[in-house]
Amino acid sequence: MNEINASRLEHRSLCHTDWPFFLDLNSDRRVMSFISDPLNEETIRLHYFEPRLQTWYKGCKHWLCLVISEKDTRKPMGITGFIERSEGIAEVGFILKPEYQGRGYGGESLKEIIKLAFTQYHYHKVVATVTSGNEASRRTLKRAGFQQEGTLRKSYYLNGRRQDDWLFGLLKEETGF
Repeated sequence: MNEINASRLEHRSLCHTDWPFFLDLNSDRRVMSFISDPLNEETIRLHYFEPRLQTWYKGCKHWLCLVISEKDTRKPMGITGFIERSEGIAEVGFILKPEYQGRGYGGESLKEIIKLAFTQYHYHKVVATVTSGNEASRRTLKRAGFQQEGTLRKSYYLNGRRQDDWLFGLLKEETGF
């Protein structure tokens, strides 16, 4: 995977030395409150970190996982990427440390990931799933051009109860890529 760059950001493939950062990010309840119930270190490593270290190629069954860093400091601030969900459709995702949220970094990174999915890997659609109530992610997706296509009612168990998922989609022809 080649590095991709935005005006303020760099993206690079996840590597073994990112484990402390990845663990910290995935253990932070402020970050994970709309994503996952608390997980132990072994589960995070075996089920979320190690599979994302594998070489990614179109059609594989694991996430392309990129570390988002500030260009100036090269300090990791989050992760992003996508996974192929079906022929021609990729699901995008992004997670930022709390100190980088609300500063436009998520939208800037998302724009580059969408561009990568459409131009280099030739997907015709990208989708995203957001747990209801996650208004910050919803706004970021809508600013990037995504349309909310529906709601899966009580489809995700989180925080001790069934939650709704909001479904978003963006077609390549809606972007100009």
